[in-house]
Amino acid sequence: MSVTILAIESSCDETAAAVCRDGAILSNIIASQSVHEKYGGVVPELASRAHMQNIVPVVEEAIKTAGISLPDLNAIAFTQAPGLIGSLLVGTQFAKSLSLSLGVPLIGVHHMQAHVLANLISENRPDFPFLCLTVSGGHTQIVLAKSALALEVIGETIDDAAGEAFDKTAKLLGLPYPGGPLIDQYAQLGDPLKFKFAEPQIQELNFSFSGLKTNILYFLQKEIKSNPDFVAQNLNDICASVQQTIITILLKKLKKAILQTTIREIAIAGGVSANSGLRTALVEFGSKHNCSIYIPDFQYCTDNAGMIAITAYYKFLRNEFCAIDIPIKARLEF
Repeated sequence: MSVTILAIESSCDETAAAVCRDGAILSNIIASQSVHEKYGGVVPELASRAHMQNIVPVVEEAIKTAGISLPDLNAIAFTQAPGLIGSLLVGTQFAKSLSLSLGVPLIGVHHMQAHVLANLISENRPDFPFLCLTVSGGHTQIVLAKSALALEVIGETIDDAAGEAFDKTAKLLGLPYPGGPLIDQYAQLGDPLKFKFAEPQIQELNFSFSGLKTNILYFLQKEIKSNPDFVAQNLNDICASVQQTIITILLKKLKKAILQTTIREIAIAGGVSANSGLRTALVEFGSKHNCSIYIPDFQYCTDNAGMIAITAYYKFLRNEFCAIDIPIKARLEF
């Protein structure tokens, strides 16, 4: 029996829909929300309103691009958690309504689990077990993937995420939102060793980026006080040095995880996995430490429904469906 699933992702400010058939992604449509740019960050109320405007056309486009019709669907999947409650509610209610109208099962998906399983979309995929460095605006984790649905977080941030450190730095530098990609862009033109920033000393495999953010703030305040044009004159080098520091912190913990687990199948996931500096550094890391490295296509790094669909496919095979009254949650463990 062929299995065709429609998946919906609405955890933050991306409205996305994808169609998966037997583990192959037939369409992956994403509508971004530019309304947040002038506020320097995501405004939850505006995000949920934009989702309501975008969800019908996005789903229609995903169905059309996949070359299927609604009666072909065997299940409806959606992001259950974590995320912004208002945003999650839009996708959840749409998915529940479609599930009821079509008489097909409903599949709730954990957003961060889906990021990890994005590595299973392409033909070049890691073998189990593998380690996944999951880095996004809200999360930084090292995940041990024993199988598609057996994931264990063995290290995570105790405060702020790496993506937040990128975004906060961009804001301090006066860069427009979203600033993370701009730091990556400017970093490619700078000297990553020009400035030194703090590397928090956290036990075991956990991370911390709050101290780094504070260190960057004080550094900029000090330099600007003596030279008001400091940022403009050193923008490329500042971005390169901050990015290098964050990458170094991430890879040191990853190396420690490899030594503890002896696993050398290494994947990366999450929005920050689109960062060119991190991608390059990880490939070099793999060569140096004799590890096989797996990096998702760019379209599956940031929030997208393709990763929700592939996760739902494995849950469908295990008959892991959810009740129509399943609650949504801002936070939820694997």
